[in-house]
Amino acid sequence: MDLEKSREEQAGEGCLVVALRMPVRIVALVLVVPVRMVWDALVVAGRFLNGRVFRPMGRALAWVGRAVFVWPFVALWRWVLVPLGAALRWLGLVLVVVPAGWLYRRVLTPLGHALAWLGHRLLVVPSVWLYRWVLTPVGHALAWCGRGLFAVTSLLVAGVATALYWTARVLVVWPAAAVWRWVLAPVGRVLAVVAREVGAALGHAWRVAGYVSLAVGRALAAFFRWTVVEPARWVYRTVLTPVGHAVRDALLRPVANAARGVGRITRDTLRSVRVTARQVRQDVRRALLGGPGTAGKQDDQAVQGAVGSPGGRDDRIPLAKR
Repeated sequence: MDLEKSREEQAGEGCLVVALRMPVRIVALVLVVPVRMVWDALVVAGRFLNGRVFRPMGRALAWVGRAVFVWPFVALWRWVLVPLGAALRWLGLVLVVVPAGWLYRRVLTPLGHALAWLGHRLLVVPSVWLYRWVLTPVGHALAWCGRGLFAVTSLLVAGVATALYWTARVLVVWPAAAVWRWVLAPVGRVLAVVAREVGAALGHAWRVAGYVSLAVGRALAAFFRWTVVEPARWVYRTVLTPVGHAVRDALLRPVANAARGVGRITRDTLRSVRVTARQVRQDVRRALLGGPGTAGKQDDQAVQGAVGSPGGRDDRIPLAKR
């Protein structure tokens, strides 16, 4: 159906369109493919930079801007300017508004009433008389003269405008219409066809370049995967993991067990030394000051319990060695 539709559209188009379409599309494809690949690379780089660089940098700059500019000005406004403005408002109210109100009520209002009464008597009444008996008759006379002059001027302007209209129509409009109809309109139609085909070719080339860029990107991704990612994964799975397990089983785990055994032996030895030192102090105190003999027996039992029986061994030492 699409082939039949395209064939019907080509059959309905002119020979100029058919002759221009294929060369224009080939040239547009050759010119647009590198541009589209560069554009796709720039889009990927821009998305990476936007997500990894610009957004964190913008957040950091926004925090720094708030810390450097906003918060100090907010504190200045809240703790300095607002109290200062309130104080100045109170001073203005006390020093300016209240005296001004008193001056307006007590001085300016009576003075204004007196001046208004004098102005009415000295200016308004004479002005009304002058307007009614002098300016109104003079204005009527001037208006009658102006209407006559306007009528004469209108006739002259109409005649001149008619002459200019026909002159411009004969010398400008009719030649311009002929040039538009027989020259510019055909050339414009040809240029419109050429522009339409160039635009269609550029759109087609842009879409094809998108497919080419996608294929190149996938090929590069596959090449990177099979040359870098898969060998690294194979080395990690088949070489590094067994070596790590062998090192852990053969070296790290015995060393850790030995270290734990040494720690236990050291703790037992220190415990025995503390018990022995306590017993020696008690013996010295008993030899110097005297005391019951049961304490010595209890200390001997504690020493034997900490160190072990004389003929046996401590059960925790073999565990440490194991």
